[in-house]
Amino acid sequence: MPRRPRIHVPGAFYHVTLRGNHRQDIFFCDDDRRLLNTIVAEVVDRLGARVHAYCWMTNHVHLLLQASDAPLWRVMLRIASRYARQVQRRFRTTGHLFERRYHAVLVDADEYLLTLLRYIHLNPVDARMVATIDEYAWSSHHAYLGARIEPWVTTAFALSMLHRDRERAITLYRQLMDDSVGQGVAPYTDELNPNDRRVLGGDTFVASIHGLSWTPKSRKTVEQLIDEACEQFTVTRQQLLATDRCRLAAPARAWVANQAAALQIASIASVAKLFGRDESTVRKSMARYSKP
Repeated sequence: MPRRPRIHVPGAFYHVTLRGNHRQDIFFCDDDRRLLNTIVAEVVDRLGARVHAYCWMTNHVHLLLQASDAPLWRVMLRIASRYARQVQRRFRTTGHLFERRYHAVLVDADEYLLTLLRYIHLNPVDARMVATIDEYAWSSHHAYLGARIEPWVTTAFALSMLHRDRERAITLYRQLMDDSVGQGVAPYTDELNPNDRRVLGGDTFVASIHGLSWTPKSRKTVEQLIDEACEQFTVTRQQLLATDRCRLAAPARAWVANQAAALQIASIASVAKLFGRDESTVRKSMARYSKP
């Protein structure tokens, strides 16, 4: 199945991860991480993107990026290619340093920005690389505390979500991180939108991205549709699933197929298979009984 295209929304927030090829290391000394700092700072400045959080692990990186008019792929291509060339030049090697495709999730910042801030900054603790978040040097955690000046990292937006006074916001950020240590960093994959897993946000947020033409898939199942059809058309489940002809069951089956297709619950082919009929027969029945 081909991969779904990237979603480019100028001004939107993305959680981006980029891994070493075959999950191999991408950093071999502290100077490598300093090099990536420099490259990211230059690229986002040139292309107008913003970094709201970062963490350089051993074999992968996390970035919370806000896109500009330049698409995210262009930002990540420049970062990855520049870093890979310089590392490979030092080791006099060729080949892929990174996996070919970075992973990006479009984020509803109003709902999930602080969740991602916690997730990104606590990664080294969760991986047991350090005992406390303060021990790990290679994340934007220190910029949020004001302990390190990194002009290429934007902290004001996330801190303003905690409190409008910066000093009070930093205190609340510190408390958020401290309270989270020891709880583990739960992956947020269960919270990805079930209708579009490229997005961390609810259906209203997804609709604001895709426009009025987008409709979410129903959370119902085919089994629930069958139960509704039995009640609505006064037929039994046995009659619906029977292979022989039943005058009462035909409109009920057509209703189930129409609802399954309209609500994006199941394909007509799968509904036809469930009813023990070929797809063309079900489609003809759908056309005949088009009204519920």
